[in-house]
Amino acid sequence: MHNRAAIGELLSRGGLSPRRDLGQNFVADANTVRRIARLAEVGPGDRVVEIGPGLGSLTLALAETGAEVLAVEVDRGIVPLLREITEHLPNVRVVEADAMQADWKALLGDEPGWVMVANLPYNVATPLVCDLLDFVPTIDRMLVMVQREAAERFCATPRTPQYGAVTVKISYWATSRIVGHVPASVFVPKPNVESSLAEIRRRSEPATAAPADELFPLVRTAFGQRRKMLRRSLAGVVSPEVFEAAGIDSQRRPEELDVQEWGRLALAWKAAQ
Repeated sequence: MHNRAAIGELLSRGGLSPRRDLGQNFVADANTVRRIARLAEVGPGDRVVEIGPGLGSLTLALAETGAEVLAVEVDRGIVPLLREITEHLPNVRVVEADAMQADWKALLGDEPGWVMVANLPYNVATPLVCDLLDFVPTIDRMLVMVQREAAERFCATPRTPQYGAVTVKISYWATSRIVGHVPASVFVPKPNVESSLAEIRRRSEPATAAPADELFPLVRTAFGQRRKMLRRSLAGVVSPEVFEAAGIDSQRRPEELDVQEWGRLALAWKAAQ
């Protein structure tokens, strides 16, 4: 695990500085990374994919648990340093790849049971989590450190300001909860926001029988005008008869429906086609 001085020395040795375009904020606190590793609930025999390991503070804490760690880093300037830092650890493998474009089947294989642990920058957190839920079923669990605002959206409940289309998508595939907070003071450089730890556990089957490719377009359309009643935000898409068949009051607003109700609406809409 690295302290502030070690992070400064490593960056200097590599002729590097934190990249704002990649949202790089390195954790400089051993207690924090060990807490994250503990919350990840991994140990010998577990397979962990860490996205955005940076200089490896969390990587070292995960390796300390005895789990097998696949560290996926996009910054080609940092990759050689990360390999040097972890070269003495037989349970760590470093791969240079962009997580948003990676061939996850090639990286993880076909067997489920992977745990994803990551410190994710704001600009990729939401699309990456959603893509992994949609397309990478080999990842059973995630523990992501993200901006607190993003974590609150991931784990929101209906009828709250944070509840939105992203929440519905995550609820369709998984259960989620916030398991901790991380102060800005433990990062180098220090960000302007607090981070939170969101735990996402994939369901054995989706929360509703509605197919994802029929459910999510409805959800996105409705939340595009979230302050309007459903009969207005889905006007021309969902008829009054479909609302009635689904048992959904069309005067409700998008954030008032839980994932099961969205599923009923999608199934009724499909049946009316």
